[in-house]
Amino acid sequence: MHPAAPLLELEAALAADTPPAESLQRALDLVGPHLRADRCFLYVRNPAQGRGRIAFVWRLDEAVPDPRHDWQADTGDLPQEDPLFRAALAAAPTVFVDDVTEAGPDVLNQEFERRTFGHRALVHAHITHRGQLWGILQPCVFGHPHHWTAAEREYVEAAVPLFLPVVQAYMRAQSQESAVQK
Repeated sequence: MHPAAPLLELEAALAADTPPAESLQRALDLVGPHLRADRCFLYVRNPAQGRGRIAFVWRLDEAVPDPRHDWQADTGDLPQEDPLFRAALAAAPTVFVDDVTEAGPDVLNQEFERRTFGHRALVHAHITHRGQLWGILQPCVFGHPHHWTAAEREYVEAAVPLFLPVVQAYMRAQSQESAVQK
């Protein structure tokens, strides 16, 4: 397969004329297997409200934990406890962690990662626009370290901007649903 084919397939999934939620799930269904991950989730965020949630998940199988949760405020204790989330809020570059147990406290909080997610290796890819965090794409591996190759890193870096307009469209749809329900 040509190296650009997986990225073109992802681009097509995200550009499809389908509701944003369907496009985002279809995209995770491509990203997870391509990166040989055990799980890949998408945290979506409303930067104006400082609220977000893990809304979309791809899992290798049912044994892999599903971390989805309801909307929550994410500007209080979370940035203090989680250096990766603090980096995301600061619109820092994507963080590639080959082994959670080897990463220093400047990169992540090992206890928080163990308690909250349980993964051993991860990518924390920040979906940002004009310094505002809109989402986090997080492929991860359980049980053993994973060296993120140059090709995998390039794929993630090229994929992240493709997610932005669809995440923004999803957030607009969520805002409209909330307004209708009130």
